[in-house]
Amino acid sequence: MQVGNSETSQWETLKGLLPLLWPQGRTDLKIRVVLALTLLVASKVITVLTPYAFKAATDALTAKGGVELALLSVPFFMVLAYGMGRILMVAFAQMRDAIFAKVGQRAVRELSFTTFRHLHALSLKFHLERRTGGLSRIISRGINGVDSVLRFSLFNTAPTALEILMVCGVLAYSFGWLYVAVIAATVVAYLWFTYWATERRIGIRRTMNDADNDAGTKAIDSLLNFETVKYFGNENHEAKRYDGAMAIYEKAAVNTWVSLAVLNAGQAAIYSVGLTIVMAMAGWSILKGTSTIGDFVMINALMIQLYMPLNFIGSSYREIKQGLIDVEGMFGILRQNAEIADKPGAPVFHAGKGDIKFENVSFAYDAARPILKNISLHVPAGKTVAIVGPSGAGKSTISRLLFRFYDVTAGRILIDGQNISDVTQASLRSAIGMVPQDTVLFNDTIRYNIRYGRPDATDAEVEAAAKMAQIHNFVMSLPLGYDALVGERGLKLSGGEKQRVSIARTILKGPPILVLDEATSALDSLTEQDIQGALRTVSKNRTTIVIAHRLSTVIEADEIIVLEKGEIAERGTHKLLLKRKGLYADMWNRQQQAEEARRKLAEVDI
Repeated sequence: MQVGNSETSQWETLKGLLPLLWPQGRTDLKIRVVLALTLLVASKVITVLTPYAFKAATDALTAKGGVELALLSVPFFMVLAYGMGRILMVAFAQMRDAIFAKVGQRAVRELSFTTFRHLHALSLKFHLERRTGGLSRIISRGINGVDSVLRFSLFNTAPTALEILMVCGVLAYSFGWLYVAVIAATVVAYLWFTYWATERRIGIRRTMNDADNDAGTKAIDSLLNFETVKYFGNENHEAKRYDGAMAIYEKAAVNTWVSLAVLNAGQAAIYSVGLTIVMAMAGWSILKGTSTIGDFVMINALMIQLYMPLNFIGSSYREIKQGLIDVEGMFGILRQNAEIADKPGAPVFHAGKGDIKFENVSFAYDAARPILKNISLHVPAGKTVAIVGPSGAGKSTISRLLFRFYDVTAGRILIDGQNISDVTQASLRSAIGMVPQDTVLFNDTIRYNIRYGRPDATDAEVEAAAKMAQIHNFVMSLPLGYDALVGERGLKLSGGEKQRVSIARTILKGPPILVLDEATSALDSLTEQDIQGALRTVSKNRTTIVIAHRLSTVIEADEIIVLEKGEIAERGTHKLLLKRKGLYADMWNRQQQAEEARRKLAEVDI
């Protein structure tokens, strides 16, 4: 996945994040922001004023009879004031962080939720092309980057500039503008070097992120296909691929740390030169008798305190830039437009009896390669229509168009007289049930996977659906019953068991329209017969489209549509099509011969 890498992209990302600092409709969070800023300003004021107490205490202690007087006079209280100031500086800063925590974490949650919803709103094409591991890393880094950018933007950039101005003001008032000139030159040099070094590090950071995405993709892809890796004995091959990606990450990470060391060393050197010059000027003033030891100590304390905000500006800039790089991946996802979107003000689909019409429908994934060509078919309400044909004829494309995973290139699809491209996708899909060839289950309990058909269903309804799908007895034979985990993608269950779970959740959904997309093609003949019985129960009184490879599963269909190269080659009942001795009859004969050969082979083995 490509995301922008320009300054414009980063600025757009920052503009997208800043509104999260002032959430609309959340007065409570706005109050927290105001309180946090108030504590921030109070902390900065105390930080700048505290050295005055240090100066007064030092002058008193270095004056004649200072030690004796300090215990009985005002300077003693100045020491206490200095200590109290140090305590308040830390206390206010921690209170600020505690108060702002809810604002920051709310922003993280909101952006994460928005991204998650947007991912599910994107079209099937995006998800077919995505790299799951890399996408996971982008979201993970983006979540961490959101809090960093917001916190550093609010609490370190502008406040640090304020503190520097306050320190310069104090020095100008107490010691003259020459000190301010030296400090200003130090600050400018420090900030220029920080900008220069950080910009050079951005490219390294992006390389590291890309390598991290690649390594994550390879790891997750390999683990999801664990069985395939084992079948071919390619553990070492997978390990080498992963290590190759990690080698690139390692190199980029080392370069990141080296460049960070150079950055920190350069910052320290620039600051130290400025500190040395200012302290030399203060020492010279003491020798001339124009300044006191307390002044020298105060200037030292101010310079030390100046280093903290300067360092914060450097680290803030680094963190903000790094955070923006991490977050821009999430914004890159949010900038992805869904190819299939509801029209403005689209009405809700009103499910009727389930009468389906394809009127002169044409479709192509790629303009140069048409898949369906001027298809017209009618599935009357409550009837079963089967769609068969050779591989690549466009059978499964019909189900994808019906669910509106894609929009037709030409023509239209009507359900109960409503054009499916005019209604909302959510309401359309709520009226259609699907039993696919490859049932993928969530790594959760059997109960959860069945209830996924209707999340608000009761346990009794879940069990009733399981009984209709003929899987209840199997579930009850398990030690944990309906609370048994199915494993990653349902791998703890057999193919037939997974299909029955899929049928049960479709029953629970209770849609008026049912699509069976090669629902039994991956099963053995005996299991297929059992599943067919369950499917007949589900299909009863429902409009059903059966997409099949095994013709023996569609002989009872009210009509069979035979596709060839994206066009309807034949249509009719099973008996009628056999009499025509066309494409369907040829496919039937070849499948029957193959089945007969398998039976004879099985008899020989016995």
